[in-house]
Amino acid sequence: MTKAATIDLLHDGVTPLPTSASAAAPPALAGPSAVGAFNVIHIESAEGIAAGAEAAGLPTIMQISENCVKYHGRLAPIARATLSIAESANAPIAVHLDHATDPELVAEAIDLGFDSVMYDGAHLDFDANVATTAEVVRRAHAGGVAVEAELGEIGGKDGAHAPGVRTDPSEAADFVAATGVDALAVAVGSSHAMVERTSRLDLDLIAVLAETLPVPLVLHGSSGVPDDEIGRAVAAGMRKINISTHLNRVFTERLRGILDTDPALVDSRKYLGPAREAFAAEVARLITLLSGGGVAGPAGGAAGGADDQVRRSPSGGTGA
Repeated sequence: MTKAATIDLLHDGVTPLPTSASAAAPPALAGPSAVGAFNVIHIESAEGIAAGAEAAGLPTIMQISENCVKYHGRLAPIARATLSIAESANAPIAVHLDHATDPELVAEAIDLGFDSVMYDGAHLDFDANVATTAEVVRRAHAGGVAVEAELGEIGGKDGAHAPGVRTDPSEAADFVAATGVDALAVAVGSSHAMVERTSRLDLDLIAVLAETLPVPLVLHGSSGVPDDEIGRAVAAGMRKINISTHLNRVFTERLRGILDTDPALVDSRKYLGPAREAFAAEVARLITLLSGGGVAGPAGGAAGGADDQVRRSPSGGTGA
């Protein structure tokens, strides 16, 4: 299918897919909704995101971060694989570059065909962030690519845990006007890389930011935010919810359980396949939750009960 543009998803809301090729597209879901954005770490996570979107029958966003690029050594191989998986999925999936601090990496993602990019200049002072982000926007928009930026340091990033940091609405409005960005990641109380889902957000600030800014708001560090709080954030105005660490935990716990049960296992497909399925099931649950069709899950939001809804890829882990 044709990839959905990231900003179209954020502005238009999440619309369920038709139940058959001949069916008319159903109306958008009632009430506020947000798009889930899930990080690609390796091929299995990209396949799991696609499978989750297909199972939920809803669009989503795959993200490749600068840290993922460092892990793989270069952008192009993992990007081309991710773009291909997104293109072949039976659900609209946009591909996004996440947390890039290097403008040249942004340029490479644009050339590779990403739908959107995030330039993270939050480590710069305000004027330098504006100048560099505006140049990234100019370059990206020339190629038809949307840009997300960040203002107000998100706790936990690069070892800087700053839970009290908040984005100032008037400063954010000036930043959006000066740069022309299409979406803005804001600091409202979340923190990156949390493994416990205990964060509480500044919902009043989210509402003010949503009212003040003409672009969609993005919540980073959402792995540490429990389901009910995510729901309140979406109701307050968040439109893109980034989740990575929580899904990595789901994947790893399933994998670890299999290896603990069978220490002699050597065929990696037999533990990576089930881990991918657990990951995909949780993606499907989260996508549905964010769409406003909340699905109950185990305490803390761990995967469960959805494995039978998720398609298995042809190499699902039992072959020779």
